[in-house]
This record gives sequence, C-alpha cells and structure tokens, in this order.
Amino acid sequence: MSQKSAVIHSSKVVGKLPVLQHFAERIAVRPFTAPPLLRNRHAMTIFGSKRSRTFALSQAQAERREFKTEPDTTIVAFCHWQPERQRCATIIVVHGLQGTAEAHYVMGVADKAWRAGFNVIRVNVRNCGGTMHMTPTLYHSGLTADWHAITRELIERDGLPALFFVGFSMGGNQSLKFAGELGEQAPPQLRGVVAISPPVSLEACSRAIMRAENFIYEWRFILSLRRAMKEKVRLFPDKFAMTPFLRIRHLWDWDEAYQHHNGFDGAQNFYDNASSLPFIPQIRVPTAIITAQDDPFIPFESFGDQRIVNNPNVLLVPTSHGGHVAFCGESQPDEDRGWAEARAVEFCQTVMSE
Repeated sequence: MSQKSAVIHSSKVVGKLPVLQHFAERIAVRPFTAPPLLRNRHAMTIFGSKRSRTFALSQAQAERREFKTEPDTTIVAFCHWQPERQRCATIIVVHGLQGTAEAHYVMGVADKAWRAGFNVIRVNVRNCGGTMHMTPTLYHSGLTADWHAITRELIERDGLPALFFVGFSMGGNQSLKFAGELGEQAPPQLRGVVAISPPVSLEACSRAIMRAENFIYEWRFILSLRRAMKEKVRLFPDKFAMTPFLRIRHLWDWDEAYQHHNGFDGAQNFYDNASSLPFIPQIRVPTAIITAQDDPFIPFESFGDQRIVNNPNVLLVPTSHGGHVAFCGESQPDEDRGWAEARAVEFCQTVMSE
C-alpha cells in the first residue's frame, strides 16, 4: 500500500453487501495519510494517546444513565440526545481496556457523531469510570452480557429506531463478538458495527504485547490493572485478593491468575472463548473493521483469517500506518486529524442512507 493507505483493493469488496461496497467507495476518496513523522508505529500510538484535544460535546449537557444489566450489576453511561431522539439513529461508543467513557477517542467519535445528527451514548464498561462499587464482578475483553441488556432496554423502553456500536480495541472485540452472538436473531434496530483496532485473536495479541519493544504498553496496562484490583479488593475483600499479582509480569499472567473469576479455566481457555474471531462468521449486520498493519500489539495476520474474509457482512479497512487506536492523519480543511473516528461516523451515515 502507498502512504495513502486506506484505499481498499477492489477484489476485497467483491461479494460484500452493497452498503459495504458503497462505504469502500467513500473511503477511496478519503484515504488515511500518516504525517511523515508519525509513520513509526510507536510514535503514532503514543502521540495519538497523548495529543491535546478539545471537544464541543464536552460542553453539552449529558444525561447520566444507569442500566441494570444483571441482578448485581449496574452500568453507567452518558447520553447525548438530539431534540427528537426517537427520530434519530444512536451510536453507542465502547472504550478499550482500562479506559473510560471520557477517553479522548471516545469523545472524538462522539463529538463527530453528535454534530452529524446522531444520538450518542458513551458507556463505561463495567468496573470502569469509577463504577467498581456497582458490581461484585470483573470485566473482560469478551464480556457481552451488558451489551445484550443495554440494547434490549434501548429498543424496548426507549423505542430507539436504529442503533450502531462503535468499539475501540477491547470494545471492538466485544462489539464484534456481540454481533456474532446475535447472528440471525439480531434485532432490526441494530443497524451496524464498527470495530477500530480490535484484538480479534486475544492469544495472538497477548503474545505480541510480550515482545520487548512493547514493554511500555504492557507495563502501563499492568500498573493500571494493579490499581484497579487494589480498589476491587478493598470493596470486596471476601471475593478478591492481591496475592496473585505478585506473580504477574505479563498480561498473560493476569489472565492466568484472574480469569477464573469470569468463569474461564486459565489464560488459554479465556483466549479461546473470549476472542471475537470465532464469532465473526455469524455476524449478519453491516460491519467495518478498521485496523492498521503497523499496530504494535495486534498482529495484522489475524485479519487475513477466512472467517473475516468470507463473511459478506464484514468489510476490512486496512491501513499501512495508524498504530493502535491512533490514526492521527494529516490535517484536512473540513475535518480534524481523527481519521478513524470520522470514518466510523461516515460508515453509520452510509448505512442510514441506504
């Protein structure tokens, strides 16, 4: 691929849904162009996470909403409603591992979606965003129970006509798995899914992040998980303990030590059952996967799997550069540098226009 790296080869869209073909045509006009100084995967990833940003949406009044997703679990979300919410499509934004509904990439896509006329719901994954006291459970990269419950409530109680999920990293894996679990039973109100930098094969990602060059990313995750577990142990001392953390040096060790709380028999069993890749063949709603070939810890080889390639409902949008959940492109006269965020909203617009 050239430096303008999101032009999808025509052979990749043959047999795809017409709406996905139309979206591919629109992307061809807006390929991702990485600035020369950000064509290094680490520079892009770090700059993308640290760059200063401002959002008009942060000044708008948001409704704090609690969803009771299980008898002992409450999820907190922030809803930005258009004046006639039931006449508008709604984008549900799901953050990544150890993120929150305030993450800059969440705010970035929410801001763009709001200005495009969508309702926006920014959701804190269970335990995140100061909600640890609202559930005695942990979350994990394949947890989808909350998305099933929230979707039902938004359809049945709120009467929302059209829903989209936009998930980043872990949130992308959850969103893809959720759509695959629904399969043919997906409600007509679920109109599509966008997954940005999703770890579709959790085992491959866990092995990749252990490489020496990725030390800084893995250690940041581990430090964040350690802080989170200290708080969880304080809140639920009869259920959790910090002792296993003494043996943790890698995320694989975390999964080996703590995933039994989520019903998995160690790391390998967790990766086999929580990855979205086995569920992707069952996806029946229009879906776009945006990922960079130079993502430092999500191996691009996973996206060549025939379970992705052969599903006519799933379009892979690969870029040469972009790092992990960064995609900080060159400045454009009519949109900011958040290229993947803009394409996620454009995908939803394309589906709604069909």
